[in-house]
Amino acid sequence: MQYYLAIDIGASSGRHIIGWTQDGRLKTEEIYRFKNSPITNIVNGRKCLQWQHEQLFSEIINGLKRAKEIGKIPYSVGIDTWGVDYALLDKEDNPIEGIFCYRDSRTEKTTAEVHEKIPFAELYAKTGIQFATFNTIYQLWDDLIKGRMEKAESMLMLPSYFHFRLTGVKRQEYTHATTTGMINVNTHTWDDEILDRLGYKKALFKGISQPKTLLGEFTEEISKVVGYKALVVLPATHDTASAVIAAPLDSNTPYISSGTWSLLGVEQDKARTDKLSREADYSNEGGLDGTFRFQKNIMGLWMIQRVRKELNDKYDFEGLTNLARLSPVDYEIDVNDLRFLSPDSMTEEIFSAVGKRLSVGETAYVIYNNLARYYARSLNDLEKVLGKQYKTLNIIGGGSQNSLLNELTKQKTGRKVIAGPAECTAIGNLLVQMMSAGECLSVKEGRKLIKKSFDIKEV
Repeated sequence: MQYYLAIDIGASSGRHIIGWTQDGRLKTEEIYRFKNSPITNIVNGRKCLQWQHEQLFSEIINGLKRAKEIGKIPYSVGIDTWGVDYALLDKEDNPIEGIFCYRDSRTEKTTAEVHEKIPFAELYAKTGIQFATFNTIYQLWDDLIKGRMEKAESMLMLPSYFHFRLTGVKRQEYTHATTTGMINVNTHTWDDEILDRLGYKKALFKGISQPKTLLGEFTEEISKVVGYKALVVLPATHDTASAVIAAPLDSNTPYISSGTWSLLGVEQDKARTDKLSREADYSNEGGLDGTFRFQKNIMGLWMIQRVRKELNDKYDFEGLTNLARLSPVDYEIDVNDLRFLSPDSMTEEIFSAVGKRLSVGETAYVIYNNLARYYARSLNDLEKVLGKQYKTLNIIGGGSQNSLLNELTKQKTGRKVIAGPAECTAIGNLLVQMMSAGECLSVKEGRKLIKKSFDIKEV
């Protein structure tokens, strides 16, 4: 029996999922889970939101140890995370002043300064990446003007940083690198003109490797700590890219990857960098085998996650959903408004947006109802830009388990909605490792395997 281990780290939690094939099906087992959350640190006198990278790496190691404890030592391992965040490393390979969270406020002024050097229309024509204040390109400008870039010897996107700590090998993975807003859609590598015009040190940006690449194996030090050696294979290290690989419908069916963020889009063979796509706020993020995910980033379940936290986790998500069902209200808010990106209080921000205080159930309903409303609007935009009409929508990821949100999405979009699989990111990660090992031959074959192996339902 050959085992593969996907380490899927999201903005609120991480999990280690073992996968193997048995009787013509893909079997998975979650062997370790841990929480994740940014914390506030003081950096040069300013309160900053940063990731607990040492804690995260410790949890990665804990999960690797767990694989040995249960007797399922993996043949290979691969890590995926959310996009845009990175480690800027000094000559000792330590992160300079920590690893910043994309929700930190440091890019409030940098976006305008970057656009003075390169107007956004030019950036989009080169990279196809939608505007978001937290894109890596704008974070790096803060590193440049604060002197961190001058001290840096290398820059690694977050999963590449963790892969480096496991193997000692520094390589950037393509799908994650595209979230920087600095990868050219035609050359599939760093855009030299962007780096030159912004004055970013080219030496920082390591070579690009595609998913399925064998990066190396555990260092001797890591092997001693976890008790075994394993290969490290690059999955699609951007979690959404991995998730879409595991979307079981054909590539012409739009998906919503539903988690902390919601990503609505469709796979394309070529990037679309025209004015219509730019104005519709659609992105062209890199996928497997040269494909692009033509998609829009939507605020997602972050809002309900924050509300739950502000209630001191008094309710689980199912409980909040049940309260929402009992409290239907039709207040309209723009879930993609930047006011909801990182407010001091999500609950109070929602009250302010609707102009009154709400019950817990009403607050949850406002979030779910307006997410569904935004999905419908974004799907209509997608159809206009591509000149197509879609009859079916595939919701994947953890949010696919939210029955109320699924029902509201079906109602608002007027489309057939298929939900599942829930752990699609880890499954996509596993499939790429299996492709690298020759156990799965293609995405098409992998999707057939998923249909046979997992619970996928029509809403």
